[in-house]
Amino acid sequence: MSYSSLDQIYRSILLSKYFVKGWGKPDSLKRLFKFRRIISNRDYIYKLIPKDYPITIEKDEVWSDYRVLEGHFRSPFDIHLPNIMPEEVKKAHFQVILPTKWKEENYKPVCLHLAGTGDHYFWKRRNFMCKPLLREAGIGGIILENPFYGSRKPEDQVRSNLHNVSDIFVMGGCLMLESLVLFNWCEQQGLGPLGVTGLSMGGHMASLAATNWPKPIVLVPCLSWSTASGVFTEGVMSGAIPWDVLNYQYFSDDIYREEIRKMVTIIEDDAFKAGQHFIKKYSDKIDNLQNLQPDQQHEKEKSDSNLKSSNGIPASEVLSSKDPGSCPLMAEGDEKKHDSVDLLAKSFAAMSNTIETDTEREKTDAEKEKERLGKDILDSLADSKLQMLTYKVKSSSDQPADVKREVQDYQLRKVVGRKLPFSLLGISPAKVRDAEAMQFMRGIMDECTHLKNFSVPVDTSLIIAICATEDGYVPREGVTHLADVWPGAEVRYINTGHVGAYLLHQTAFRQAIKDGFLRAKEKLNMPH
Repeated sequence: MSYSSLDQIYRSILLSKYFVKGWGKPDSLKRLFKFRRIISNRDYIYKLIPKDYPITIEKDEVWSDYRVLEGHFRSPFDIHLPNIMPEEVKKAHFQVILPTKWKEENYKPVCLHLAGTGDHYFWKRRNFMCKPLLREAGIGGIILENPFYGSRKPEDQVRSNLHNVSDIFVMGGCLMLESLVLFNWCEQQGLGPLGVTGLSMGGHMASLAATNWPKPIVLVPCLSWSTASGVFTEGVMSGAIPWDVLNYQYFSDDIYREEIRKMVTIIEDDAFKAGQHFIKKYSDKIDNLQNLQPDQQHEKEKSDSNLKSSNGIPASEVLSSKDPGSCPLMAEGDEKKHDSVDLLAKSFAAMSNTIETDTEREKTDAEKEKERLGKDILDSLADSKLQMLTYKVKSSSDQPADVKREVQDYQLRKVVGRKLPFSLLGISPAKVRDAEAMQFMRGIMDECTHLKNFSVPVDTSLIIAICATEDGYVPREGVTHLADVWPGAEVRYINTGHVGAYLLHQTAFRQAIKDGFLRAKEKLNMPH
């Protein structure tokens, strides 16, 4: 998938950095991951939020053609997971835009609008979404102030730049529970049918919020997808992440690797799709690497005599024999399916002996081509693609997540740790360590944002997703399709990038919301 030039240019001129303080406290991450398993259970979490949860309405104004209410309530997230969020975030603020008079007494549609990145306060969603929807289709709106944004922004936070990776998980947990409070309030006021929407980050938060509502709900996630992991590891936003800070913390505290990493749920479908993409994309490069290997007998003998394994075994024996450390949990025949990955590693290993160490000698064209191909592939590995080397392992319903993680770690070490001659390619070991931290980022993002880890909305036919074909912020390649996660959901595409869609296609977003509510109206057997 090609990225929009506008997305790349727009991100390049922004100087803001996210997660400048790192991953967040290890204990906080562990608590968040445990709580994720609770809030992903719709039947359980719905019972935790009382239908009459206390809400304070502090303003009620009537204008010429609409009514505005403003209120606040304590975030239920602070009650169920105390001492994890800044003081400023604990109070949820919201604004409601309703018609002065409903057109139909038994049809009072209301849509909750969640904020995208950088959408502080109420004015943007009020003027670009709520008021036009009210005017065009009689759909009321609720605007919820995002945690860490606007009046809920911590004093020492600069603009939208979250300090810790854990902050985005706190944000998501808050919005899921706070949305339930507002949905219950709407029903008490006699409002409905209900819907939820958002753009970009707000679209994904809307998807999470919809998973916890035990009744049919209109859902229109705009410019989001089935997981947010690619946003921070592959998309243009990945350049705004201080990987040096995250890498340092990851390797400085064993708890990230030894405990938190093992709490991550592996999305096997995504890992397998990514592996297929890797093999397809680089099969031609593997062939080129084979063709570049020397075929002279004396060079082969020289390579065999110089290249030794860690046990002193000649390289020819290492490359021709089965790895003695084969993973016992790997499904039978899986290694054969992935011979191309091993072939790639073997090609690298063999090449490492064909280039002389004399730096003064000018390299041949073939040797330069070897380095170029090697760097090209290794750049892909370092760019969050390490999971593409994960073999599909034998699945079992009773196989714990930590066992699966150990299998994945084994395969990663097998290919990256032992077989790639990084010194030959000019790649320092630090770059490999950076890639491991990026893979950790992908794992914890999938744990808390992948929709497969949450309940399926009650009626997926009320879901209309809007995606940009050249989205540079939300990559979709190698990730489970939204319609596969939620069968029955509709996905519409706009032929542009992320920024272009936001600037030029607000009408498409509103139309999807209107279409969703029309479907809800028909399902309720209401006359038009």
